[in-house]
Amino acid sequence: MKNKKVLFILLFLLTAVFSTSLALAQSQAAEQAPGRIVVANRASGSISVISTETDELIGTYDLPAGENTPEPMYVVYTRQGSHVFVGDRANNRVVAFDSRDFSVDALIPAGAGIFHMWADPRGTQLWVNNDIDNTITVINPRTLHVRATFDLPADLVAMGGKPHDVILDPQGRYAYVTMLGFAGDSDYLLQYDARTFTELNRAPVGKDPHVSLTSHNNFLYVPAQGSNLVSVFDRRDLTLVDEITVPGAHGAGMPLQGQVFYTTNLSGGGTDGLFAIELRSNTILGSVDTPYAVPHNIALTPAGDKLYVTHSGGTSDKVTVYEIGSDHLPVLAGEVTVEFNPFGLSYVP
Repeated sequence: MKNKKVLFILLFLLTAVFSTSLALAQSQAAEQAPGRIVVANRASGSISVISTETDELIGTYDLPAGENTPEPMYVVYTRQGSHVFVGDRANNRVVAFDSRDFSVDALIPAGAGIFHMWADPRGTQLWVNNDIDNTITVINPRTLHVRATFDLPADLVAMGGKPHDVILDPQGRYAYVTMLGFAGDSDYLLQYDARTFTELNRAPVGKDPHVSLTSHNNFLYVPAQGSNLVSVFDRRDLTLVDEITVPGAHGAGMPLQGQVFYTTNLSGGGTDGLFAIELRSNTILGSVDTPYAVPHNIALTPAGDKLYVTHSGGTSDKVTVYEIGSDHLPVLAGEVTVEFNPFGLSYVP
């Protein structure tokens, strides 16, 4: 009996080591393999697919026809199920594309006014902000069904607040939602329990806030364009840790394992259009100009060696590409012409 117990423990340990090694190998392979950047073209009703190996356009796909002309907003990829989710604001739905051939697998209903979306790294929940209904729709990325829809806090909605950006922590335990539209100098950041969908904490932030995080620390990085500020919060309880002055701070991006936060200067006309902030000291490493105005949203490769920026606007059709060297500063490497008003974007293996 004792030998059987020892054998069982050894088998268990070997299985755990193998599973960990396999996960690490898969993660390293994903970092090294060429992938794609998927861009939502808000004014064209389509998504564009860019190769991260050649930085060339390799495909354009229309969203399915709806009651209204499709209006793609943001893009989220989940490895579980191999889906690319695109929010269609005009038709109150999320389109689930197969990431291999971009065929449509499902049309998932959400609330009115779809804006930012985010899924946890394990692909257990996709949170979708609806800024007309003032609700959040939570989707199961595996089953492609709605798990829940719930209202934003009534007191903040009564003050004019609307949900805007959203992100989940690496373990999928908490979700963080920004709300904007308030009178005065502050908007709000909310922390939710991702299991019960109950509000845990809230904190005032600068105007027009977005949010980003990394698994390397316990902080949230909140760029606020209207306040020319990046605020740093402890994501466990939303205690304010630091504030960094950045003009027009808007787009937010860093790899999950990253140690540098990148944000765009949306309103600067391209001058100092992209900032890099080192996370250990929360200091600005530097900034670079972008060749086009309205640098908006950011996506990075898993290895953090390339960065992509959409330049938004009704007649804009450009995504700019940057290589990132050992100093972590982006260097312009090219551009890709997509369709009109490139908005959200995401890396897809």
